Amino acid sequence: MDSGFVTVKDGAQIFYKDWGPKDAPVVWFHHGWPLTSDDWDAQMMFFLQNGYRVIAHDRRGHGRSTQTDKGNDMDTYSSDTAELVAALKVKKAIHVGHSTGGGEVARYTRQHGKGLVTKAVLISAVPPIMVKSATNPDGVPLSVFDDIRKGTAFNRSQFYMDLTIPFYGFNRPGAKVSEAVRNNWWRQGMMGGVKAAYDCIFQFAQVDYTDDLRAMDMPVLVLHGEDDQIVPFANSGAKSVKLVKNGKLISYPGFPHGMPTTHADVINADLLKFFKS
Repeated sequence: MDSGFVTVKDGAQIFYKDWGPKDAPVVWFHHGWPLTSDDWDAQMMFFLQNGYRVIAHDRRGHGRSTQTDKGNDMDTYSSDTAELVAALKVKKAIHVGHSTGGGEVARYTRQHGKGLVTKAVLISAVPPIMVKSATNPDGVPLSVFDDIRKGTAFNRSQFYMDLTIPFYGFNRPGAKVSEAVRNNWWRQGMMGGVKAAYDCIFQFAQVDYTDDLRAMDMPVLVLHGEDDQIVPFANSGAKSVKLVKNGKLISYPGFPHGMPTTHADVINADLLKFFKS
């Protein structure tokens, strides 16, 4: 059990990693935009060493998976996850999603995860809905996402590199900037297809996950940095925990969007405590 591909119903090949004893408790990681399963390195290694079977995949259009020009929507991402779960014969798992991956966890849980998801974690996650509207007045203006679309479509390499600064809070006073972390983010983003990345912006910006959250009846842990400059805490984590049936919130003063990387020791410890509870 190491890595490979699963071919899903429309012919796309989805890359996955599957490490650890087959009979160990399973933790399944869902990455954010426009990254890959590599973004979970610090968590995959930690939980592997703590006796878990750890699985992560590259969402279609991202990383090593097929660079699809169609199907780059949350319902298809959810369906792909279900096909992976079936192919790897996973009967019970804890599903952990970061950023857009949190939307994927919520949608998969509602559409396909009945009886398969024992616990769920939303980290710096986009639900319930990011974009500002009459019903979501404290959301992020649509113009922000239009700028992300423009940067992604026509100046992707530079736009991605620039985005790493607020993503990891490297623009904050006293922040210790890691060029290696920035370069690794850029590397992952550039592995994917530009069309898929462009399409996925709508999924994290303008899709409403309220009904998905309300359907989550398993224990749900919501982790969010209070200084998240990408997915603002007050419009996301603070709201999501109120919509799930059995939720717990941990917010972190000063932590950035990319806190699973910048503060892996803190995040991993809180995850382990939740998994064992």
